[in-house]
Amino acid sequence: MDISERDATRPSEQEAHRLDKADPGHRHLFHVPPADGGRYPEAAYLAGNSLGLQPRATRADLLADLDGWGRLGVEGHLEADRPWLSYHELLTGPVARLVGARPTEAVVMNSLTVNLHLLMVSFYRPAGERTRIVIEDGAFPSDSYAVRSQARFHGLDPDATVVRLTPRPGEDTLRTSDVLDLLAAEGDTVALVLLGGVNYLTGELLDIPAITAAGRAAGAVVGWDLAHAAGNVPLALHDWDVDFAAWCSYKYLNSGPGALAGVFVHERHLGRADLPRFEGWWSTEAATRFEMTPVSRPPATVEAWQISNPPIFAMGPVRTSLAVFDSVGMPALRERSVRLTGYLERLLDAATAGRPLRVVTPREPQRRGCQLSVRIAGGSAGELTKRLRHEHGVIADAREPDVIRFAPVPLYSTYHDCWRVADALAATVEGHP
Repeated sequence: MDISERDATRPSEQEAHRLDKADPGHRHLFHVPPADGGRYPEAAYLAGNSLGLQPRATRADLLADLDGWGRLGVEGHLEADRPWLSYHELLTGPVARLVGARPTEAVVMNSLTVNLHLLMVSFYRPAGERTRIVIEDGAFPSDSYAVRSQARFHGLDPDATVVRLTPRPGEDTLRTSDVLDLLAAEGDTVALVLLGGVNYLTGELLDIPAITAAGRAAGAVVGWDLAHAAGNVPLALHDWDVDFAAWCSYKYLNSGPGALAGVFVHERHLGRADLPRFEGWWSTEAATRFEMTPVSRPPATVEAWQISNPPIFAMGPVRTSLAVFDSVGMPALRERSVRLTGYLERLLDAATAGRPLRVVTPREPQRRGCQLSVRIAGGSAGELTKRLRHEHGVIADAREPDVIRFAPVPLYSTYHDCWRVADALAATVEGHP
């Protein structure tokens, strides 16, 4: 069978339209960019793992908050329709439900790496032989920078302190068993395990509960970077006994570029006087905040990790987005994600056959979210994504030198989007019979 015959076996465009009618998702709730090339008016947007689309409700909600400032001035702290003094509390319930936390354990604040540093102030406490930090070698660079700087801050050599887990030779992703084996063999030297729940490059979903249990059994603190997991896969942070976690809100949570991030701290750590922690005005009990006393009285909640008063106009889009997740629910989104990603995988299997393209994301649905990463041999991922966009209206995400990431986000992506991806790849990348 030559390559043209293989391409002919791909599912038809008509099938994609039929699937969209049967399983429509919630695309109508979002603004979809116009196509910058190709024969369709809207882009096939599969870059929500990098920046989510704007919910249609965001503009009106944000303008309403702005109107409160114009109408009330400083009195908006107490008299706005959504009073600013307690605004962050509007996000507590929805974000806790999203990540499987209790309301006392989750808060929206700051940005992701800032939050990781604030949490490591409390939870990375190297002592004696227990000094090492375990991360994945393919961690997002910011996480690598953060843990290395934490090691230096404690007077340690980052090259000796940071343990970088790599896949086995010839493999693209970590095996859970390899993480567990390291912790079983060397766990008494590990102070902190800090891994990405879903790897940004490969899309692999790690076994969060199994690794958390192994890390804690070894005597280490276990934290998670959930930047690519929150809003992508179901989470149960409290039940999984995770020590702490942090995530951003601009990817799957659709809260806008640079949006405020989230923090989880397990309730067993709340109210502990022995934990070091940086503090500021918002770290003290709300009821005593305006007494202006010089000594903080932190509450026995995750809000003790807050430092500054929340930026209202940055919190608004997060609140709007979380309302969508509360309405649709992660179980329903996960079910559609498995169907949609499985369909894209089937299309990619046909489109990559005979071409210098290979899917590196695990094939088992339980080992991935909605991202499928494709490696191109002997080519530039950046150049290919440019061609996909300008020639076919397909927006994907490149990680140089050779990985293209496609994320069929279950909230707004369609089966037809997935079909367009495969069609565009087949038209753009030359194959071999």
